[in-house]
Amino acid sequence: MNSFHTTYRVSYSDTDQMGFMHHSNYLKCYETARWDLFRSIGMPYTKIEEEGIILPVINASVKFIKPAFYDQEITINALIKSFKGARIVFEYQALNETGEIINEAQITVACVKKSTGKACFPSKGISETLKEHIDK
Repeated sequence: MNSFHTTYRVSYSDTDQMGFMHHSNYLKCYETARWDLFRSIGMPYTKIEEEGIILPVINASVKFIKPAFYDQEITINALIKSFKGARIVFEYQALNETGEIINEAQITVACVKKSTGKACFPSKGISETLKEHIDK
């Protein structure tokens, strides 16, 4: 798998006074796409949590190219860019209904042991699954 695709329809409550989808809502879309990507590769987040691991965001870089508007259906493309040690890097693109890229992001999460709050290496099963699905 090189990329996971999902769609999102911009709701009225997603927009700001300018009529644009508010910048913070892109991060929510990307988070949903990340968990759906995990589910699609057989590794739902519940399984990760059952192993005592949480995945907090430690870095997010977002590039706003064009706005999304109320009732537009946007397509979110998500992929695992890299996995090294305790860090997993995802790349995202949001496209409007005509296929134009309107937003891009790179988000890094860290594998953290829930009981201690310290970075950790994921289990062998999680590591193998991630490595199989890194964008090549």
